[in-house]
Amino acid sequence: MKYKRVEHVAMAVNNLDEVREIFENKLGLKLDYIESFPQYGTRMAMYPVGETCLEVLEGVSTSDPAKWIAQHGQSLYHICLEVEDIDAAMSELRAKGADFQTEKPMVGHGNCRIVFIDPKSTGGLVIELVEMPKQAHGHQRAAE
Repeated sequence: MKYKRVEHVAMAVNNLDEVREIFENKLGLKLDYIESFPQYGTRMAMYPVGETCLEVLEGVSTSDPAKWIAQHGQSLYHICLEVEDIDAAMSELRAKGADFQTEKPMVGHGNCRIVFIDPKSTGGLVIELVEMPKQAHGHQRAAE
């Protein structure tokens, strides 16, 4: 399996709008897009930095980012590695003893296919795999 790039580094935050103020007005980063995922209880903003993005996740109530913040505070949350074929990557990692949080990939940011490796398989680290759609929007399109 070949990893194409670090697609994004995610941060879990209490208030997306406050972080947007910092990222955009103090750091001068340009917002690519914002998405809401009510099914996951999350709202996210994506900021391209070179070939990688910074993903800012605001979780509500019992979402995974909200649970993370309750345990760790606002902080780095996970790293996302882009693969060409997520199904093949999952098969290869399963053969090496890795487990996943879901049996099959889910639809994630920018309509890509994502899956999280079970942190029990990675020493507690949260690692996401992503397969970008052929017609991605925003920064991902420019990176292909």
